[in-house]
Amino acid sequence: MSSKNFILALDQGTSSSRSIVFDAHGRIVAMAQREFRQIYPQPGWVEHDPNEIWESQLATARDVLATAKLTAGDLAAIGITNQRETTLVWNRATGAPIHNAIVWQDRRAEPVCAEMRARGLEPTFREKTGLIIDAYFSGTKLQWILDHVAGARAAATRGELAFGTVDAWLMWKLTGGTLHATDVSNASRTMLLNVHTNQWDDELLALLRVPREVLPAVHPSSHVFGHARAEWLGAEVPIGGVAGDQQSALFGQACFKAGQAKNTYGTGCFLLMHTGAQFHTSANGLITTSAAQPHARPEFAFEGSVFIAGAVVQWLRDGLKAIPASSEVQSLAQSVPDSGGVMFVPAFTGLGAPYWNADARGAIVGLTRGSTVAHIARAALESIAFQSAALLFAMTRDAVAAGGGPVTELRVDGGASVNDLLMQFQADLLGIPVVRPRVTETTALGAAYLAGLSGGIWRNLDELAGQWQAERTFHPTMPRERAQELMANWERAVRQAVAA
Repeated sequence: MSSKNFILALDQGTSSSRSIVFDAHGRIVAMAQREFRQIYPQPGWVEHDPNEIWESQLATARDVLATAKLTAGDLAAIGITNQRETTLVWNRATGAPIHNAIVWQDRRAEPVCAEMRARGLEPTFREKTGLIIDAYFSGTKLQWILDHVAGARAAATRGELAFGTVDAWLMWKLTGGTLHATDVSNASRTMLLNVHTNQWDDELLALLRVPREVLPAVHPSSHVFGHARAEWLGAEVPIGGVAGDQQSALFGQACFKAGQAKNTYGTGCFLLMHTGAQFHTSANGLITTSAAQPHARPEFAFEGSVFIAGAVVQWLRDGLKAIPASSEVQSLAQSVPDSGGVMFVPAFTGLGAPYWNADARGAIVGLTRGSTVAHIARAALESIAFQSAALLFAMTRDAVAAGGGPVTELRVDGGASVNDLLMQFQADLLGIPVVRPRVTETTALGAAYLAGLSGGIWRNLDELAGQWQAERTFHPTMPRERAQELMANWERAVRQAVAA
């Protein structure tokens, strides 16, 4: 293969930094990963050291090139995908962070959010950003840093500080402090961007008391943002694509058109449905977010989150001691033909979309003297599919109300997508095919695709859509009446968990 036919994807996650090299066919050439510290200053607070994020990411980039036996000169471009909403502020002159990164999971800004909700501001944010007012998003984290670090607000107003999500921080470091930029998908998670115009919004900035001087430039997700300096990898390399992790996974799954959807099965589940160029507000407990955008025109997606998915298997292993290793859950669950009427609602931290009940707690219902740990394991595994089905049905109601059609297949990725029993049950509940791709590292692949488009590796979205390949398709085999009966049982179990 000729030179400059490779893409380096930097996949900066919540607990580790990874780098993956892809070739011009979208195949993985090599991969490297390093974990970094999680910092918990007090209950509900989660932080990262920005320098550890950078150092771990740079180390994996160097590692993966060495493993692939490539040099920076072989790279057409770098793509970046990142944990979303995590908030950093640094000094423009020195490049030094003024505080640890406040991670997306952090809840310290909830009092400010509660006050804004009480003032009736949610419709304003909903209309302009597609988001609800929540401490999850970056804007109130940024406000907290400016209010709690001595001198920060005055320095920000003087233009001495820079704010960014992880992508912006990595680009700042890669370019030696010459580039302060982000893409629309990350900017859309700040509560500060008007997603209709892809511009920072003066009214939202005023409501959150954020000076415009700290903000990065906003570009499409496929764009030559700048160039990584030669000192880092051995030669200058263009940074050609950036997207937040879930939007990047949607792009990596080649879900480019309205009505296409993907579900990522990780610790939780993230289900996104592309809705095209039209902005629609959900009436079913979802948020609207900017999709990864290869062009300047806005594109959108509905998004919903399941809080506990793969984490329920970890609980079976660590809490219940039912299995010695997570990989053994499928064989235990398959040792019984079904769950024997047992329903497991894993609301350990409340219920996410479409229920949004923070007070719900985990419940196992339908137990009899004949119930065994195998039935509980099967019910736990099935709970991931039940929650995802409830989410997709809510999305379908929103899509149909907006003039679209139902989803005709669900593309899946993430760690739990390798579980055949779970994927088959998911297809049975939904009544549509569930499709697992050949390349399941779709988050990194999406960043590579975005970078390759701007770097000339691929011509257009049609070429990428043609490159996407299924590894296995799970077709529904369960009668629809039985699937509807099971969903009704699930909703009854949810009501019990909420009542508890």
